[in-house]
Amino acid sequence: MSTTLTESPPAGAQPYPRRWAAAAVMMIAALMDLLDVTIVNVAIPSVGRDLHASQSDLQWLVSAYLLGFAATLIVSGHLGDRFGRRGLFLAGVAGFGLASLACGIAQTPGQLIAARAVQGVTAAVLVPQVLGAFRTMFHGKERGAAFGMYGAVAGFASAIGLLAGGLLTDADLFGWGWRSVFLVNVPVAVGTFAAGLALVPATKERSAGRPDMLGSLLLAGGLVAVVLPLVQGRENGWPVWGWVCMAGGVCAVVGLGVFEARRGSRRGMRGAAAERGTEGRAAAERGTEGRAAEGRVTEGRAAEGRVTAGRTAEPGAAERGAAERRTAVERPVIVPLLPAQAFRLPAFSVGVLVQLLFSVGMQGFFLVFALWLQGGQGYTPLQAGVLTVAFSAGAFLTAPVADGLAVRFGRLVLGAGALLMAGGFGWVWSGVDSAAAVHTGAWPLVPGLVLAGAGLGLLAVPLVNVVLSAVPGELAGGASGIFSTAQQFGGAVGAGIVGTVFFSHADEGPGAALGAAMPWVVGGFVVSAALCGVLPRRGRGEA
Repeated sequence: MSTTLTESPPAGAQPYPRRWAAAAVMMIAALMDLLDVTIVNVAIPSVGRDLHASQSDLQWLVSAYLLGFAATLIVSGHLGDRFGRRGLFLAGVAGFGLASLACGIAQTPGQLIAARAVQGVTAAVLVPQVLGAFRTMFHGKERGAAFGMYGAVAGFASAIGLLAGGLLTDADLFGWGWRSVFLVNVPVAVGTFAAGLALVPATKERSAGRPDMLGSLLLAGGLVAVVLPLVQGRENGWPVWGWVCMAGGVCAVVGLGVFEARRGSRRGMRGAAAERGTEGRAAAERGTEGRAAEGRVTEGRAAEGRVTAGRTAEPGAAERGAAERRTAVERPVIVPLLPAQAFRLPAFSVGVLVQLLFSVGMQGFFLVFALWLQGGQGYTPLQAGVLTVAFSAGAFLTAPVADGLAVRFGRLVLGAGALLMAGGFGWVWSGVDSAAAVHTGAWPLVPGLVLAGAGLGLLAVPLVNVVLSAVPGELAGGASGIFSTAQQFGGAVGAGIVGTVFFSHADEGPGAALGAAMPWVVGGFVVSAALCGVLPRRGRGEA
């Protein structure tokens, strides 16, 4: 494109004429990521049998993707803001297609896990560009409609992901089996890339800061260091290095936050000092002018000399000020990855923790539930996918009204959603305990799944809106990025913790293993419900 769109276009500027076509292309690309979060869960047992994968390998199939996404998401959004979203979007689409091809032809668990990690990284490159481009291409009511479309597609993807995974695995197209779950992305990526070249405009921010690349590497290393011992620790007998690694990861993330907070404080102090210096020079100039005006005629020559000296010195001060301004323009401020001002707000910090716990329970449950259904109950992948559609049906019942309820009742809606999820998964837990040894009927499990899905709609849909109502507008962009990162990281942790508990009891049978894992799932949602009491009383409506 010859023109570059910015988020705040000049008054009277015409909107991009092919914006809805571009939005459709970008949504199809985002759909690949939204589907891949869940589509793999139903195929995991088949992957394990075909590649002779270990139990920790199965956990990594979920965690590697989510970790790659979480570690890359924030910095890729900053890169798109600064250097342009179109190029990064196309790079993300191409990378995701190639990584999907690598997943589909993988011959060993290690190859598949590595390709899954690359899938997560490339998905994190393309997804922020979609949302950023929407902010630039659309304004007013159209922007709300575009983001509403994104939300609807995201909900649709979560509903069909598990079903599509079972259908593709059972269909065994061209003898590919589970590989078709990944290979289906390749033609979609090729078509999306070609359409993106023709339709997606170049967009960027006018005043975007400089991405913190070193900080992003430290953040990625810290997140991996936390999850690695959770997944590998059990098979290695929980060695000392695992605990050291986990503690080091936590310290790396906390240390990054502290460093960025201090860097921001120093920047603020320098800015205040520069402002005081400017005011001081202005006051000195006013004082000089006053003294010159009050001087006697007999001191005219001396006053004239002082004014002349002042005029001689002034150009140097002006040059220094201009140089300082040029330096500020040439060296943009580094954008923090973990905005300290947001974390100082209790509502935001607690909201991130709720998001984290919610994702731990969700991803952990669907990993072990798929293993129990297929490994313990003899369900086919398609049968397992059809059963889990009950969960998505519950979410469709409450998602359309969740935001409106949150504007009126705020944290009460979120707390009710978390309790419904705890109760629904508790119902499933009870059904598991009373299940037959092989192929128990689906109906004892369906009510619990529907109930948990209804809770998902009330908790996940309005959570960001309610929490961001307590965050100043200038921090909202960075805060929403933290929420997305917490969601992906929580999913990786959930696959690590809940999966480890499940496999620790696998020798007792699949039913006993799932029964041992379920208290961690239900307990996480109970704690989330309690934490919702700290969140704002009301959400915010649309402006």
